Amino acid sequence: MTEDRWHQPLVHVRGRELSPDTTQTTGMTRREAISGKNAGSAKVWMGQTHVAPSTRSGDHHHGEAETAIYVLSGNPAFVFAQGDREVRLATEPGDYIFVPPYAPHREENPGAEEAVVIIARSSQEGIVVNLESLWPGGEPGTGR
Repeated sequence: MTEDRWHQPLVHVRGRELSPDTTQTTGMTRREAISGKNAGSAKVWMGQTHVAPSTRSGDHHHGEAETAIYVLSGNPAFVFAQGDREVRLATEPGDYIFVPPYAPHREENPGAEEAVVIIARSSQEGIVVNLESLWPGGEPGTGR
C-alpha cells in the first residue's frame, strides 16, 4: 500500500503552546514550536529564542544543522570568531541571520527590552552544543 501524501494532516502549534523542553544555553530561553517529536517533521526544527535585557548567552553551535534567524523584537547582537578577532553583528527587528553548520557563536542583548528571534533549522531536532569558548582550545590571548 502506498502512503497517501495528498491527504496528510497539517499540524497546528499555538504560540502559547511552545515548549521549553529542548536543549538550553545559559543566558537565553529556547522554545520549541515545530520538531520531529511534536509535529512529525523530518527535515526542519523551528522555535523562538528569548534573551533578557543586558544579557549574553553562552557560546554554542548547532552541529550539522544550518540555522536561519529572524529578529522579531529587540536589538540582539550575534557574536562569532573570525580568525583571532571577535565579530559582532548588531541587528534590529526585521533582520535575518544565517548561521552555517558548526559555527560557534553567541547571542547578546545590550538593549533595555527582551530580544526575541524566530529560528528555523535544517534538522528535526533542536541541535545545540554548548561550548566553553568561541575559539577551540580557548580564547586567543586570554588563557581561557
